[in-house]
Amino acid sequence: MQMVDQLEIEPGMSVNALVERMSQCGFGARRLAEAVAIYEKMLSGDFTKFLTLSGAMVPAGMRNVVSDLIRKGHVDVLVITGANLVHDIIESFGGHCLGKAESDDAALRAEGKSRIYDVFLRDEDFAAFEELMQRILPDREETLSGRELMSILGSQINDGRSILRSAYEMSVPVFCPALPDSMIGLQAWMHSQTKRLTVDAFADIKEIVDICYGCKRSGIVIVGGGAPKNFALQSMLVTPNSFDLAIQLTTDTPENGGLSGATLSEAVSWGKISEKARFVTVYGDATITLPMMVAATMERIKK
Repeated sequence: MQMVDQLEIEPGMSVNALVERMSQCGFGARRLAEAVAIYEKMLSGDFTKFLTLSGAMVPAGMRNVVSDLIRKGHVDVLVITGANLVHDIIESFGGHCLGKAESDDAALRAEGKSRIYDVFLRDEDFAAFEELMQRILPDREETLSGRELMSILGSQINDGRSILRSAYEMSVPVFCPALPDSMIGLQAWMHSQTKRLTVDAFADIKEIVDICYGCKRSGIVIVGGGAPKNFALQSMLVTPNSFDLAIQLTTDTPENGGLSGATLSEAVSWGKISEKARFVTVYGDATITLPMMVAATMERIKK
């Protein structure tokens, strides 16, 4: 029987050194260490790498973590919420401000500010976003898939740290299964009232299913849950394949039956994840667990 190794912290120790010692601890520390081990295997091997992203990750400051992973070739397929893409575009010309979660929200509205927990966004940034969208949304006769629309938008964003721009330059397909549930969707609808813009949402299903069919081995990192998680997992479900490696970073628990808290073991029962797969769920705020996992894994790969 392996004994718990009481954690010791040393001045100047690296993130990887800390995570390695956490592997000998219990609870969430051990789960995070297992996630790093799985992620190292995923990035070092011949796996098709899926990343799904939900929650307010860009407003919280995780944008460059994601775009750097894309530019380093560590993401082959990105499935993301429209909200994160809205804030990604806003970051390309504006930014988000730190505030307080205990703020007077009525006073913030009077000041022209919107709150995302302890992050604020100004009305003028939303106005600039709307103006930009009306300029860069296409005017075309042919019907586009959602993925094609994301590529067009990425090509028009003049910011190398942008998630959309990085994906465009690295030829990484971006799928946004709930695009209408975002300000991009709202602006696209407004644009379509006077211009030619038709998007076939079902076309994305064929594109991602074809990718899943072509996977020899695949791994997935699920940040949060929601539509991105389900869209990626259900796409593998209708193929002869299953995910071989899986990591989930979430704050939700499985007791209420919601997808965002559903365990990866449950996904095995559906055939979405292989019964022989190596997987782990790390419970905690992804703005903490994601950068720690990435930092430790990058250090190992560099070595």
